[in-house]
Amino acid sequence: MKKSLVTSGLAAGLLLPLPALSQQYPVKPIRTIMTAAGGVETACRALSQKLSESLGQPVIVDPQSAAGGAVGASAVARAAPDGYTLAFATTSPMVLRPFLMKNTPYDTLRDFTPITQVGEAVASVVSSVSLPVNSLKEMIEYARANPGKVSFGTSGIGTTHHLSGNLIMQATGVKMVHVPYKSGGQAIQDLVGGRIQLLFGVMASSLPHIQSGKARLLAINGGSRYSRTPNIPTVSEVIPGYDRPPGWMAYFGPAGLPQPIVKRLHTEIVKAMHHPEVSAVFEKLGLVVETSESPEQFAAAVKKHYDRAGALVKAAGIEPE
Repeated sequence: MKKSLVTSGLAAGLLLPLPALSQQYPVKPIRTIMTAAGGVETACRALSQKLSESLGQPVIVDPQSAAGGAVGASAVARAAPDGYTLAFATTSPMVLRPFLMKNTPYDTLRDFTPITQVGEAVASVVSSVSLPVNSLKEMIEYARANPGKVSFGTSGIGTTHHLSGNLIMQATGVKMVHVPYKSGGQAIQDLVGGRIQLLFGVMASSLPHIQSGKARLLAINGGSRYSRTPNIPTVSEVIPGYDRPPGWMAYFGPAGLPQPIVKRLHTEIVKAMHHPEVSAVFEKLGLVVETSESPEQFAAAVKKHYDRAGALVKAAGIEPE
């Protein structure tokens, strides 16, 4: 019954001229299912408020982060492709989970319409003050001289942070011990307490401890330096050829979303993201605004990142559960 209703609804929509379909949309509230929690929710709500103003309809945020975001992503994959159910998702459920869990209830490349990336969390490599190093280069030298004696914490197996640590080991030949935690907060506490020597995680969680002198910032794990710590290099500046695993926040719709609606959403989301009020919220939360040039460009990036995630998980020796 649902399939026939969706099909008839799409057929009716296709009878409209394409420009008219875009101009008439939206005519009712839009539900944004958010697959992540924490500070990302604050960012999503700020963006949704600005979208409500520009689209003329309420954009309602519906947090569904259970099962690593898979519950929320599944709800969007099953929704009618009419533009009234969207996903505000991260790389975790969209490009990593399919290679970490056997029972992922959707196919990222088949069941979604990529709309645009909106940003990413600033990631970092932080050390305990008890580790006798002051830079990433010194840390690598220390780890090479003390194989297996440096442990690095992350927020879990198969996360972008875990894969980053694994890539650094592969690129430099050093041997470190991975310590997975259930959350980044637990990891930073053990770093400050001296129970682990390194932490790969989001900058927002580590910054207060860095500023208080309880942890030491070694490098930014991203494509460019962070504006609030301009003197700290990126990992790729220290390790030529290093390319951080994908880590973004983005909008998706169900598969089959009409292109006029996709383009309208892309235009309005990008405009809202670059509004000073929204970008200020992202900056305060340790998030970097980064939008896609077009839905097509983002779709190509998703495919590239999906394939790369599979290769990175395999190289790390992680078996899907």
